[in-house]
Parts: sequence; structure tokens; C-alpha cells
Amino acid sequence: MTTALVFGTGAIGGFYGSLLARQGLQVSVVCRSDYPHIKQHGFQINSHELGQWPFQPEQTFNSTPAVKTPVDYLLVCTKVLDTLDRVKLIKPAVSKATTIVLIQNGIAIEDEIIAAFPDNEVVSGLAFICSNRISHGEIEHLAYGRLTLGNAPRGYSEKTQQLVTLFQNAGIDCQLSESITTARWQKCIWNAPFNPLSVLSGGLSTQTILQTQEPLVRAIMQEVFTIAKALGHRLPNDIIDTNINNTHQMPPYKTSMLLDYQAGRPMEINAILGNTIKAASHTNTECPYLKTLFSLLQLKELTEPVKSSDTP
Repeated sequence: MTTALVFGTGAIGGFYGSLLARQGLQVSVVCRSDYPHIKQHGFQINSHELGQWPFQPEQTFNSTPAVKTPVDYLLVCTKVLDTLDRVKLIKPAVSKATTIVLIQNGIAIEDEIIAAFPDNEVVSGLAFICSNRISHGEIEHLAYGRLTLGNAPRGYSEKTQQLVTLFQNAGIDCQLSESITTARWQKCIWNAPFNPLSVLSGGLSTQTILQTQEPLVRAIMQEVFTIAKALGHRLPNDIIDTNINNTHQMPPYKTSMLLDYQAGRPMEINAILGNTIKAASHTNTECPYLKTLFSLLQLKELTEPVKSSDTP
């Protein structure tokens, strides 16, 4: 039987892990912050699109060294943070046959994983989803759920195709990408304005931000588009309009960065903005809006105590 281990069981990992379990996979999880609750009660998924269901993991671990059985897929769904050593955390659970699946935000986030595990297949995944963890073990899926998967840095394998089919059969839109790096830049066009602005605005939803500051949102998106184009990525010419229109149709939504800030957790500042700015420097592309957002977020992070990020 195909096996999967989910590392980082928040709103993303818990939701996608539950979908694989519904397709008959033996899905185990590593979670420390909610460990006692999950081990005893499992998860409750409340989806506005797919219904409600419980998810009881095959096994629940509070650390990766406790994982003794090799797994086919290791889904890494944690935040990408400077203070979180992903390589160290997942290494005990990686065997020769393990495919590492990164369902995470950011630019150039695969590089250190590929370097650390050169003999393992690394799949990069992008989740286009409105989903929140509202209490211990309870996940609310508000809208969307689409996944884009592809091998890093490019192409896709038979094992990746099998994973895509599993998610499709579970009822969500899951697509294969031959150029997942380009797909990451496409998602960054949305993440770069809305995640930072939701924090800097004091907690406004994506709807309110767009309704009041659409010119600013478009300017930030244009900078990301220009950087991606300078790096050789071919993005649709109407991608900014598409993102704007899609956001208008979304329910009012608090971004993941805003939820992290409000909970006193570290934010993915470098993964989303820092790495994008670094990429711009490689092509001498100007990005004053992105640099301003980056600096303001760094200051904002100093205004509230930040909890430890060493637990998934």
C-alpha cells in the first residue's frame, strides 16, 4: 500500500493529507504543537466545497526520529522560515525511495532540499487554497484547493503523475507542471502584494485591500512580473488582470501571513519577498515597492513578540 507522511499539519498539510487518506493511502503525520489532541481525536475537516469528514492518521508522531518505517511520499507543509531548518527536521524520515513533496510558499525554496537530498526525487507544489485551522485538529476549507505539482527544477515523473491522479480523484483540481519554477513566479504575483499588505494594513481582508488599493496591488504585481520576465519565465500577459479578477470573486480572506502575525508566529518574509528581491538583483531589475514592503514587514515583526518556530 502507498504510504505518505505529512510534516506540518496546519490548514494546508492537514487538508491535503486527509484527501490522500480518503483515497486509500496510509497517511501518518508529524505534529508537535497539537500532538496530544491529534493522536487521540485526529482531524475534523469542514470544507465548503467537498463536505465534512474526519481524518484519523495511520500514526501520529511528535518528531521525525520517531518515524521508523520508510514512506513513499513525504509532504512538507511547514512555513519556510530562516529559523526553521527543514533539512534537519525531515532528514530522519527520508529513505532512498522517498519522494519529497514541498507544498510551500516562496521563491527558490527547493534549492536547499535538492542539495541535501541529491538522490531523492523532489516535487515542488503550489496550493491555491483558502483554508484555516480554526481550533485544535479542526480545519475549515473555505474555497479553491487547486494544487500544481512538478519535479524541481523542471519536468515531472511517473510518481508525480500518480500523486496528481490521487488528488484529482479526491475531488480537487490538481495539475502537472513541466516548469514548476515558472509556476512559483505566477503564484508570487498574488502573494507579494496581498500577504504583506494584509499585515501592514492592520488586518484587512484581501477584498478590502483590493477594493481600496487596487493601483498599489497592480504596481506590486507588475514588479514581480517584470522580475520573472527578466529571468526568462514566460508568464501570461493577462496574469495580473486574472489575479485581480479572481481575488474579487474570493470570499473575504485573511492571508496566511496575517494569521501568523496575529498569532505571534514568524512570517515568511524572506521566502516570499526576500528571495524575490534577491532574484531581481541578479538581473538588475528595480523593485522599489517590493523593497519597501520588505523593510516595513521587518519593522512590523519587531512590534510584537514572536513565538518559537521550531515545531510544525
